[in-house]
Amino acid sequence: MFDQEARLERMLARHGDAAVVEPLAGRPTVVRRDQILVAADDAAVVEDRIRRWYDSSQDEGGVCLMRLRPRARVDVCELASRLGGDGRHRKLAVAPNHLMYGQPMWWSGPADRPRPCDPVPAPSAAVPPRRDVTVAVLDTGMSPHPWYEHADWYAEQRAEVAEVLDADLDFELDAQAGHGTFIAGVVLRHAPSARIRARRVIGGDGVGDELDVVRALQWVAAWGRADVVNLSLGCHTFDDRPSPVLARVIASLGRGTVVVAAAGNAAGDRPFWPAALKPVIAVAALDGEDRAWFSNYGWWVDACAPGVDVASCYLDLSRERPPMRGLEAGAFTGYATWSGTSFAAPAVAGMIAGLAAAEDLDAVAAADRVLDPVKARTLPDLGVVV
Repeated sequence: MFDQEARLERMLARHGDAAVVEPLAGRPTVVRRDQILVAADDAAVVEDRIRRWYDSSQDEGGVCLMRLRPRARVDVCELASRLGGDGRHRKLAVAPNHLMYGQPMWWSGPADRPRPCDPVPAPSAAVPPRRDVTVAVLDTGMSPHPWYEHADWYAEQRAEVAEVLDADLDFELDAQAGHGTFIAGVVLRHAPSARIRARRVIGGDGVGDELDVVRALQWVAAWGRADVVNLSLGCHTFDDRPSPVLARVIASLGRGTVVVAAAGNAAGDRPFWPAALKPVIAVAALDGEDRAWFSNYGWWVDACAPGVDVASCYLDLSRERPPMRGLEAGAFTGYATWSGTSFAAPAVAGMIAGLAAAEDLDAVAAADRVLDPVKARTLPDLGVVV
């Protein structure tokens, strides 16, 4: 297990505009300094109200990133709270730009490394699919792999979705490199005919921010062809309430798209977003019949699936030139095992997609079948066992 304080220090050094905040005692999170996110409909009102601190803004497809003057030293959490209102119903959709983390790399909780394993047989469908199903994987991107590198859907992926293995050029494999590739493989193990649509929203260090995730979800909404969206990432918010900006964009996906998200690996019941949003299926991890010791749990968790020593496709680092170091890089030849709620979530996403493809169901109907508490066992604070 990583030294979490050391990990946090390295993360803050790598992301110089990030700051740890703790408006609620004992419940920290990390935000981008001097940045707030505002729904486009509320941008004009917010800009007028913050004009004494306002520096610049960047508007793109329904969300506006507003930058504040650093010398003003504005507490972005307090500002978002005042603008949005402290009552049950927010007046304006405003949020700090929270950092988002791929799981298992949440700095305040347990972490896990991938481990090399023997080749895993390529997935194959037991019965021919009755319809095409697309799963959007918003993560670290995807690297080529024999399981899918000749598939037409993979050929359609743009170059910018490729995984970045060593972003800081230190010849060390980034801590979460291969995360997206691994997750895509878990989806395919349960839905071999699925078409994966990847988009990179977090780096190889496992860190992105809410703005990146919101814009990727807007892209999915505009594209309009995703049956299932997998988000093996998330964060705790400064006030333990959902970000209204993130909530709005997930709602914009419409009722035909199912969103599945990892419940997080902090081993607690503090809501983890976006998993804890009502329209999202939050997935915890099992170790055998019981909750994996690292998995989050709580009233907001909808389902649970195996999340310990999950096997999937991974990077082939024996071909890297110059060779990678770290994480026994040379031992990885395309397959690995990994643990975390990150890998329980795509199992559920894959089961939904696989059932939809096999029985010609829409994704919502397939999700209702997979998560039917009448036909499946349920566990307190972990939801339906999938």
